[in-house]
Amino acid sequence: MIKPLFQKILVAYNGSKSSLHAVMYAILMAKCYKCRVKVVYVVDTATIRQLMLTKFVIKEEGDTFAGNLESDGKRNLEFASGLAKSKGIKIDTELREGAVWSEVITAADEYKADLILLGGSDNGAALSTIQRDIISIQDSEIIGSAHCSVMVVRQQHIEQLFKIG
Repeated sequence: MIKPLFQKILVAYNGSKSSLHAVMYAILMAKCYKCRVKVVYVVDTATIRQLMLTKFVIKEEGDTFAGNLESDGKRNLEFASGLAKSKGIKIDTELREGAVWSEVITAADEYKADLILLGGSDNGAALSTIQRDIISIQDSEIIGSAHCSVMVVRQQHIEQLFKIG
């Protein structure tokens, strides 16, 4: 008998609407397929360090940015846990620091994930060109460097499906 294609799913969550949709999708997958889910939020200290090296921000600003991102990450992971609990699912969460793409891949490897879920594009979201470029680069690095399958969630009506699921 063939083993299930995925038993452990890792979700890269950055607080965006599209990554929240990936979290919802993973929770529904866990409910349907009895697989385990881990949600990872990465505080992008690599970009902050780069901004400090180029003197775009000073150290105090960088430290403030990192602290704010860490608080956001904790709040977002608690929210993800609450969503899972509302569906009777227990998920693992982890807050990491570093370069987003490498931390996601490292977390997936450590978790022995069979699948990484990424959020699709936030169409119509108020993202700057720089933010879109950074997310695009990170997603491309994850897709190109992951040691397991990667899926981009573009489910049209995931919020409605989540409500009834």
